[in-house]
Amino acid sequence: MTIGVLALQGSYNEHISALRRLGVKGVEIKKPGQLDNISALIIPGGESTTMAKLAEYHNLFPALREFVKMGKPVWGTCAGLIFLADKAIGQKEGGQELVGGLDCTVHRNFFGSQIQSFEVDLSVPELSAQEGGLPSFRGVFIRAPAIVEAGPGVEVLAACPVSLKTTSSKSDADTQEVESLPEQKVIVAVKQGNLLGTAFHPELTGDTRWHSYFLKMLAKENEPAPTTLAAVEGGVDLTAGQTPEIEMPIYQ
Repeated sequence: MTIGVLALQGSYNEHISALRRLGVKGVEIKKPGQLDNISALIIPGGESTTMAKLAEYHNLFPALREFVKMGKPVWGTCAGLIFLADKAIGQKEGGQELVGGLDCTVHRNFFGSQIQSFEVDLSVPELSAQEGGLPSFRGVFIRAPAIVEAGPGVEVLAACPVSLKTTSSKSDADTQEVESLPEQKVIVAVKQGNLLGTAFHPELTGDTRWHSYFLKMLAKENEPAPTTLAAVEGGVDLTAGQTPEIEMPIYQ
C-alpha cells in the first residue's frame, strides 16, 4: 500500500517518517494527478491559510474533494483537520477554502497563539483498545484548532481540558486560580466513516499508534494493514506499556 501525504507546507516529512517506521511507504502529494496512485491520504499540520492558498494555486481542491467522496481514508492533523471540516470559524479575514467531509465545526487557533502551544496526556480508550499500549496519548498542540460542534455521525476519540489552554501564559498565581475552576473539555480527535481528524500532532512523537489506527481504516479497501506496533528502523515498541523518551523536533 502507498499512503500519500499532502506536501505543500508543514510537517509532511514527519508523517512520512512515522509511516516508514511502520514499514509503509509514504509519498509526497503536490499535484492533483498524484492522488490517483495512492490508497489513502494524510493532510498534515502547518499554517492552514498558507496551505489553502498553495492548494488553490495548484488546483488541488477539486481533486481532494473527489478523493474524499470516493470513500478513501483521509486523516487531517491540526491544519489538516481544518481542511476536512465542513465549517471553520475564527479564521483570518476572508476565510479560507475547505475540502470538507467531516460533519463538524472547527475553531481555528482555539488554543491561542504559537507561544501558547503545549503538551498533555489525552485519554484515548478507542485507540488503546485497538492498538494496545497506554490508555493515554501525549498530545502535542501547536497553535492548535479544536472541534466545537460535531454531528451525530461523528465519533469522538479524544477530548482535552479547556483550562489547559491558559496555563502556559499565566503566572503561578493565575494558573492556580484557573485549575480550581470546574474542568470542561473540548473535542480534539474524531472519526467519521473513512475520515479521521486530530487537532494535535502525533507525527511529532515516537508513538505511532494513530498512524497504525489510520492504516487499519484501509480495511474497507481490502488492503492489509500492519497489526503490530513494533516499529522498524530504530522505532519503539509501545506495546510494553512504557512511554519512550522522545526528543521533540523543532516545529516552525
